[in-house]
Amino acid sequence: MDTPEPDQTPFAAVSAQTTRLGRLYQTYLDKSTPYTTYRWCSTVALIILFFLRIVLAQGWYIVCYSLGIYLLNLFLAFLQPKFDPSLTQDEGLEDGDASNSLPTKQDEEFRPFIRRLPEFKFWHSATRAILISFICTWFSIFNVPVFWPVLVVYFIILFSLTMRRQIQHMIKYRYVPFTFGKTRYDQRAGH
Repeated sequence: MDTPEPDQTPFAAVSAQTTRLGRLYQTYLDKSTPYTTYRWCSTVALIILFFLRIVLAQGWYIVCYSLGIYLLNLFLAFLQPKFDPSLTQDEGLEDGDASNSLPTKQDEEFRPFIRRLPEFKFWHSATRAILISFICTWFSIFNVPVFWPVLVVYFIILFSLTMRRQIQHMIKYRYVPFTFGKTRYDQRAGH
């Protein structure tokens, strides 16, 4: 006897559910976009919970170190401009044209600071990494025995060297990636 074929294959059903869950996840992400303070407060609470797990369990130091390196990498990308002035200046010098550099005089064109990693993507990647790291602390395979003070010292040295280099870069090319301390103009005055 011939049996009727199902309308959907199991792969199509799983794919449809995955697409539906992805859209639902994206909807919640889109709704959380304007609530910057609440998003970052929840991320800080999550990282405090993660550190409590590390301290109380007294293990998973490699997971913690890996998370720290990843968050440092994200932070550096957040601080850097999308179009690096040192690279464009080097390219301009090779081509014989240095017009792509940041404005250095009053009469040059103003270009706003555009981050290489926007704030929302920074928050999303950091929160996702903290969640994945927290989940990893529940599996003993990730509990690699290491002498944790060496990791802490190495991380502090790495952090101080990279931040020093980044601050020197910011001073050399005269850009400030933060909005506090900058002049704000009243929007109503111009209209």
